[in-house]
Amino acid sequence: MSQQQYRWSGLAGIAGGVLFIFVFIFVGVVVGADTSIATFPDIRAGRTVENALYLAVLLLWVAPFLALGRALRETSPAAAAYGSVVGIVGLGILAAGALPHAASASIADLYHAPGADQSALAAAWQVNQGIMNMLLVTGLAILPIGVIGLGMAMLRSPGFGTGIGRTSVALGVVGVVAAVVLLVDPLSPIAVVGFLALIAFHVAIGWRLYALSRVPADGAAWAAAITGRSAG
Repeated sequence: MSQQQYRWSGLAGIAGGVLFIFVFIFVGVVVGADTSIATFPDIRAGRTVENALYLAVLLLWVAPFLALGRALRETSPAAAAYGSVVGIVGLGILAAGALPHAASASIADLYHAPGADQSALAAAWQVNQGIMNMLLVTGLAILPIGVIGLGMAMLRSPGFGTGIGRTSVALGVVGVVAAVVLLVDPLSPIAVVGFLALIAFHVAIGWRLYALSRVPADGAAWAAAITGRSAG
């Protein structure tokens, strides 16, 4: 894996984290917490922007998982492969529920049409919300496990070390605890804690990947700095 690939993977992780923070601010300032069908037309544009940005975050975060899977396979092949694959599966599940407005908009249009059976459409709205919540909880339960796997792999990698490895494991554990609470109460606000742990992980690991790309060496010498193998 080249220095350029490390650089862009690191920048993708950092950009995704920063963009996610912006999404939180955008929701708080522009969209709000109201998810009812009655007010959806007023926030439809805002929800569309929010969901599109959220999907962009998840797509950006795929790059660091791929990079870590390759970077760590020399020293911890099993943990690196497991963490990378499980993490990408978690991101895929979250991405599957990233655009709920695609279904919500048509239900809301019918609800606000003259003569609509609003009780039935409100029930359909709740079903759609339930499916989105299911994908959210499932993704947040799986993704931190991948983070823990990669953190364990980092502990044996000279290019990453125990500091970032232990931090990754700790952030993954925080995410798992938040996921356990969500399994009991899917509507719990602790989902925010899980997302904050993921943001912290991606910013930290993104910075580490970017730093590794700036190691002033190339060829076998640079590979040795990453994997710990002798360049000679």
